[in-house]
Amino acid sequence: MYKDESSGKERKGILVLEDGTYFVGTGFGATGKVYGEVVFNTGMVGYPEALTDPSYHGQILVLTYPLVGNYGVPPRNVYDRWKIPRFFESDGIKVRGFLVHEYCDMPHHWESTQTLSDWLADENIPGLQGIDTRMLTKKLRVHGVMLGVLEVLDEGQEPDIESLIREAGRVPDPNESDLVAEVTCREPVVYDNRGHKRIVVIDCGVKYNILRELLARGVDLVRVPYDFSAEEIMEYKPSGVLITNGPGDPKRVKDTITTVSVLIEENMPAMGICFGNQIISLACGGDTYKLKYGHRSQNQPCVDLNTGRCYITAQNHGYAVSQESLADTDLEVWFLNVNDKTVEGVRHKTRNVLSVQFHPEHAAGPVDTRYLFDLFLNTLEGF
Repeated sequence: MYKDESSGKERKGILVLEDGTYFVGTGFGATGKVYGEVVFNTGMVGYPEALTDPSYHGQILVLTYPLVGNYGVPPRNVYDRWKIPRFFESDGIKVRGFLVHEYCDMPHHWESTQTLSDWLADENIPGLQGIDTRMLTKKLRVHGVMLGVLEVLDEGQEPDIESLIREAGRVPDPNESDLVAEVTCREPVVYDNRGHKRIVVIDCGVKYNILRELLARGVDLVRVPYDFSAEEIMEYKPSGVLITNGPGDPKRVKDTITTVSVLIEENMPAMGICFGNQIISLACGGDTYKLKYGHRSQNQPCVDLNTGRCYITAQNHGYAVSQESLADTDLEVWFLNVNDKTVEGVRHKTRNVLSVQFHPEHAAGPVDTRYLFDLFLNTLEGF
């Protein structure tokens, strides 16, 4: 059992779902109470990347892999040659709460600088361990993702279960708010790579490894807020645009949808990743819907309908593109999920526009689809 290092005593914690189901365990990380959408990820590694993925903003994350924290936390002050934090996917933890079966407080890794609990405490994120994450995950698969309350108490305190059950029934759905506005950059960020092509990255909650994959291919980047207009973007004279991943319901970012629609009409080469796949589909007249429990894993099989080749992909999304809605658009289905046949990628029939629902930048996950960045850049004139 994890104990508070300062006192050697346990802190109790509890997760209460909107239907009144609750899980009592031991707290780690910060003390406090948070609300959010409870989701699960089946990946076996990569908790630093998952915790800092902006697509999780508004959510309480449960990992199905039983032991978490065993390799600690890498240094937060190490940067790559583009001055991007090397080991993380954003500037801080983006989940609202963290749930694991067993937390390891004695990590062993040569690059570890602190424990996972200390990192969570530094960023005021409560964690809960010692709960039956298998039972919780099965419940979310049967019912679908649920809203919930997570509370970690000070030592010696007991949870007020009845009060928390009442609270859990009134938790606001984070997907009904503009989550993207809370994770986008505030001002344009220029990455001068001395390249001969410039890509504008529409930041809906970008994972840093998307930036790294593009920069490694020799292009300059301008990262702009999600609500930039097409006119503002065109002022940078881009060779192409990339619409990133991000949290929540894509239909809420109407300005982004309008901007992307205008750019496509102006024949601007474009690529979408995850949330960006949904934005491109909406901009071209398609529709999106919420999945029952989403795809959050590192082993989703997706088949390229043009070649028949299947790729193992990393994913993190709760919404998907409706295949039926694409029938009267200029988009065609490119990738399909082998498990549930959901749309995993689309291509424009006449323009240089492509997008995928999975994460070709991996981090953490398989690197099978990194070639898609090359495919996109090859659509740029003179690249």
